[in-house]
Amino acid sequence: MTTTFIILILLLGFLITFQIAKASEYVSVMRGEEKSRKQNNRINAFLLLTFLVLGLIGVYYCNERLGGKILQFGSSASNHGIDVDNMMYITLVITAIVFFITQIALFWFAYKYQESDKRKAYYYPHNNKLEVIWTAIPAIVLTVMVGFGLYYWFRITGEAPKDAMVVEVTGSQFKWEFRYPGKDKVLGKKFYKAIDEGANNPLGQLWDDPANHDDIYVTGEDMHLVVNKPVKLVINAKDVIHDVGLSHFRLKMDAVPGTPTTMWFTPIKTTAQMKKENNDPDFVYELSCDQMCGQGHFKMRGTIVVESQEEFDLWMAKQKPKYYLAFPDKDPNAPKTDTTTTKIAAIMPQ
Repeated sequence: MTTTFIILILLLGFLITFQIAKASEYVSVMRGEEKSRKQNNRINAFLLLTFLVLGLIGVYYCNERLGGKILQFGSSASNHGIDVDNMMYITLVITAIVFFITQIALFWFAYKYQESDKRKAYYYPHNNKLEVIWTAIPAIVLTVMVGFGLYYWFRITGEAPKDAMVVEVTGSQFKWEFRYPGKDKVLGKKFYKAIDEGANNPLGQLWDDPANHDDIYVTGEDMHLVVNKPVKLVINAKDVIHDVGLSHFRLKMDAVPGTPTTMWFTPIKTTAQMKKENNDPDFVYELSCDQMCGQGHFKMRGTIVVESQEEFDLWMAKQKPKYYLAFPDKDPNAPKTDTTTTKIAAIMPQ
């Protein structure tokens, strides 16, 4: 129903535009083509100048009204995010200067040099020096900007520091799953054909690999990170392409089925610090899916807790390796059942 309604509105808009164009054509014939052209030229020149003034006022108003609702420069919560903010700030300054110069000149010239019987058009068809200048300068500036972008990209996706913690992030419709290595600091191997939700193996971990026996699996909860400690994210997807979006850290990376991707960063502000800075007791670091992945895409949202090493260790101590959840009988901390007492009780008459 909604789709049909939208199509009807578009068709109606097309018909109205067509009728206005035909009416303008008839008016031109009645008034005389030259006279009508000059009048339209004056009207368009005035409208362009009006659009310039109102457009600049609108830009200023939107910035004043909505500026506080977007991420601010200098508020990044990661080391790489600071560099990304600086690069974005420089890019905005350069493009803003070019935008204002070119757009103001465009609309002002359209108004000032509208068709007039008192002025003859001056044709300036070619100037090699001018063309070299306006080609070379933008090319050099863009090359430098792209160079910085590549430099930061290779840092973010390059080799993480040796002391970095590792967290595996897996996206699926429509949730995030996290896996942490245990005391051995190594994530166990997995294989997609081994995925079996019923057997308590949602990631397809290969239990024959001893490295899997102490890995911690978490879903439906926060991802926990340590402040001022590098973290390497190993990113996967189980069904379609997702995207790990970390807006407060100024990072994002695709989650591709069958092709693990990685990036690393260092959180520099705890969740508690961000609550104070933003004067928001409900603040949370958000992990969003930045790739349209289906009808439930809008609800694919996770949260991140950045805390001290002591708080992280306390949280980890409360977690149980997925191996023991899949094989409870192999858990050394599981309560032991006295099989002898159970058998005697079973055969004794009531």
